[in-house]
Amino acid sequence: MPSAYLHPFTPPRADRFVKIVGGEGAVVWDDAGTRYVDGMASLWYVNVGYGRVEIADAIAAQASALGAYHTFAPFTTGPTEELAERIATLSPFGGARVFMGTSGSEAVDTAMKLARIAQREAGHPEREIIISRSRGYHGTNFGGTSLQGIPPNREGWGPLVPGVVNVPADDPAAMDEAFAAHEGRIAAVVTEPVQGAGGVWPPMPGYLQHLRDLCDRHGAYLVHDEVITGFGRLGTWFGSEAVGVTPDMITFAKAVTSGYVPLSGVIVGPDVAAALEANDGFLLRTGYTYSGHPVACAAGLEALAITEREGLLDRVPHFGGRLSAGLEALRAEGLLADVRGMGGVWGVSVPEGRDPGAVRDGLLARGVILRPIPPSHLSICPPLVITDEQVDHIVEALGEVLRG
Repeated sequence: MPSAYLHPFTPPRADRFVKIVGGEGAVVWDDAGTRYVDGMASLWYVNVGYGRVEIADAIAAQASALGAYHTFAPFTTGPTEELAERIATLSPFGGARVFMGTSGSEAVDTAMKLARIAQREAGHPEREIIISRSRGYHGTNFGGTSLQGIPPNREGWGPLVPGVVNVPADDPAAMDEAFAAHEGRIAAVVTEPVQGAGGVWPPMPGYLQHLRDLCDRHGAYLVHDEVITGFGRLGTWFGSEAVGVTPDMITFAKAVTSGYVPLSGVIVGPDVAAALEANDGFLLRTGYTYSGHPVACAAGLEALAITEREGLLDRVPHFGGRLSAGLEALRAEGLLADVRGMGGVWGVSVPEGRDPGAVRDGLLARGVILRPIPPSHLSICPPLVITDEQVDHIVEALGEVLRG
């Protein structure tokens, strides 16, 4: 019998699951006591690792003092203001402002709305088209589903959000054509600095700068979806810095709290903020019950403090380089068809005829968790606290499965 819980991205009739009950560092264990090196940091987000008592203590202290309060005018909370200031300071923008929600999907939908309303407030209501790229994953609310560059994720839901155009990834000419076809009507381009859930695809050299230049010439906003790459995944606070391109807005979630409490948001750069602030009578009619939730913000403040205190960004080139070298050795052996990645996030493609789901299952039997991505990919995105020995275990287990 299926459980009462309807699992996401899972066949509804599925009835066999691995029940995770604990974790420490880069390791989790199930209710049978089996230990796994978590090569996915859950779903791309437990950057500071499991078992961080500091975060648990920060959550408990805030819940005891003020467990919840909303931030609709005229109210706010101390942790909300403190975290917003911290994120704004870490961001690549001067004069940034921060909107908060609870999920990456909420962040993406909010960024879409902000792009359109800011264009209207700046005197360009005709700019409503939003462009995304193939292979892009932008959450599963209706806005993000409409932006999806993974076709199966768009199918079956009925009519999606109008005014969204998807173009082939890493094809500057296709993007040029989209801008020409919708001349004067484009509100924003939404892209990941490194495409993650679509299989881990770093940008083609010069491509993101091309998008920046196009947006500048046509008055469109560039939105970087950094739900995966934000807060250290590429060895910088934001992936925008790692790829050398500054957008107009950044969406974030996941690692801001290392997933200990759900929290997300949009970092609004100065051009968008100026448009929103221009009219004294303008009311920002969007937000969520839990926007700026004080317990989530307390968790975020402590997760960012750990990241800084322990120098976790500086660890990324080391473990990323070690992981890359191990994976390249497997490719040289003929066990992998492709290896690609950047910083602390990597993807591999298995040879034709190999099922990535079966490879995942073989890895579980060897105490390693990776995520299969059809038709032929696996993603690797471990906690930033992973040890050399744990990196080597991932590579060795993958080699054993692929040789079998």
